[in-house]
Amino acid sequence: MSTDSDRLDVLVFAAHPDDAELNVGGTIATLVAQGYRVGVADCTRGELGSRGTVEGRAAEAAEAARVLGLYARYNLGLPDGAIPDTPEARLAVIRIVRRTRPDIALVPPVACRHPDHEAASRLVTAALYQSGLVRIEAGDGLAPWRPHHVLHYMQTLDFEPTLVVDVTAAWEVRMQALRAYRSQFHDPTYSAADGEPETYISNPAFLESVEARARSYGHRIGVRYGEPFLYRHGPFGVTDLVGTFSTRREHR
Repeated sequence: MSTDSDRLDVLVFAAHPDDAELNVGGTIATLVAQGYRVGVADCTRGELGSRGTVEGRAAEAAEAARVLGLYARYNLGLPDGAIPDTPEARLAVIRIVRRTRPDIALVPPVACRHPDHEAASRLVTAALYQSGLVRIEAGDGLAPWRPHHVLHYMQTLDFEPTLVVDVTAAWEVRMQALRAYRSQFHDPTYSAADGEPETYISNPAFLESVEARARSYGHRIGVRYGEPFLYRHGPFGVTDLVGTFSTRREHR
């Protein structure tokens, strides 16, 4: 049974520990600073990662959650490299959604370089819909719930976003949370174990590209740093047109 203590405003789904911090860490930190309850649900433990260990990544994820101020963090324990879209996997997602009853869900993009990200997107978006079906039982007295809004965040491949969140004020917190994953991203103090190679994301140039993208999308809305999203079920309604467009654009 869901209780008020479980309730989230925003629930972020990610294929691996560190995906949420890497792609929407600024948005999470911004929401937390605004007083909202934000949680993350990682689909896998990242056991196929070329660097680090499952235990080490769990500790890194806990530290990143502390830095960001997450209200809750979950791990579905699905197989890394083979995230299934099965009734059992959907139920795992549904249970978390019905327990936390988020208004907004942030999910991986439909298309991405990494197949796990695409697989997580397919699984989660299907489960979010089914979570609202009264004939699907999830146990524990959990009532049907479907988030009111679903947005895809950007990973490797660019898309034309519906909106960009200004994360300028939260940028340093975001990067501190990302640096908690010492085994995954460039950290000159990290001692790689035997056989741990440099990877696509552990290269020092990768973090530079992360900042460059945030600056690029921030520039498009007239701020220093921005994180882009694609609204899944457009159009969406507004009640305060002026408030919705409260960000002034320097370049029109």
